Amino acid sequence: MDPAAVKLASLFDSVANEANGILVLTTILPPKTQQLFDEFKKRVNQNLTVRQWTQVKKPTKEELFELIKGANAILLTLKENVNEEFIKAAGPQLDTISIMGTGYDHINLDVVNKYGIKLGFTPGAVTSCTADITLLLILGAIRRAKEGINAVSEGLWGPWDPNWLLGYEFGGKTIGIIGLGRIGCAVASRVIPLGISKILYTSRSVQTEKEEGLFRISKASRQLENLHASFATKVDESGFSVERKELDELLRLSDIVVVTCALNKETYHLINEERLMLMKPTAVLVNSARGGIVDGFALAKALENNTIFAAGLDVTDPEPIPMTHPLVSHPKCMILPHLGFATSETHNRTATFALLNVLSGALGEELPFRVI
Repeated sequence: MDPAAVKLASLFDSVANEANGILVLTTILPPKTQQLFDEFKKRVNQNLTVRQWTQVKKPTKEELFELIKGANAILLTLKENVNEEFIKAAGPQLDTISIMGTGYDHINLDVVNKYGIKLGFTPGAVTSCTADITLLLILGAIRRAKEGINAVSEGLWGPWDPNWLLGYEFGGKTIGIIGLGRIGCAVASRVIPLGISKILYTSRSVQTEKEEGLFRISKASRQLENLHASFATKVDESGFSVERKELDELLRLSDIVVVTCALNKETYHLINEERLMLMKPTAVLVNSARGGIVDGFALAKALENNTIFAAGLDVTDPEPIPMTHPLVSHPKCMILPHLGFATSETHNRTATFALLNVLSGALGEELPFRVI
């Protein structure tokens, strides 16, 4: 049995029997986890009150503040902004907050610190699914998938033309990853078997252990590929490199640029008009992190002027992106409605991790996945 599920079952028992105060969830959980939570609610002792927002629509500010009033521990989503007003609405007894997600740019960390509140999140829960959607966007951008789909749906698929919708292969290309954290590493491990020859990354320091791991993946992948290669298609098993670079140099050198860093004051509009001008005209930009990291209007201008080749976005600023935004209709910009986390496995895993945090907090224990 999954260790996290075992721990959750144990915490449900302990909290139901021992905890007191008010526990609040601002969201419905995935069906499997919700069923477990419903069973837990039936067993709680008389000193513990459990509240949950059970509607699909987001609560209004007034409804949210009424829901969290008097709460000791709160599980919330990426939709609720946590600031001083939020914390004061909950009250001075608030001890624990856990996000059902990995990003916490909607949380005022200074205020949370000021009031001594423990903040949890769910690291690793969305790594695989976000890396998968990133790979989908890379492939879609580099192979002009949106234009191809539009051609079919609009009846523009004509006779064979050898020069129609030509994209690029991965072989021999350089990928630049902005932020070599969990998701950045997972993206790197997925693109290596596709033939990428060089990985550049931004980081505060050289990531030696991660570099060594990526070299091992490359060696195994190239050895496997060469088992069935002819003399003309054999790949050089030593022709792979990983290197840390400053951002501007990474942008100049990369054929594919992937944004996987966190959104904060320093990274807001990190990719702006000036930095897009540094990129190759054949390069593609993919963002699966947070919409605010890329200046959307600058990106639209870069695509329109052929400053870069194409883009793939799973995140926009704002979300949903207005239909009038120039990126929506641009043939070389593939946009998904923030589907990076949208798998049943991810939702259950994220909910489980978030519950482990708030239930631990309700018992006065250390949070297993803590930000601050």
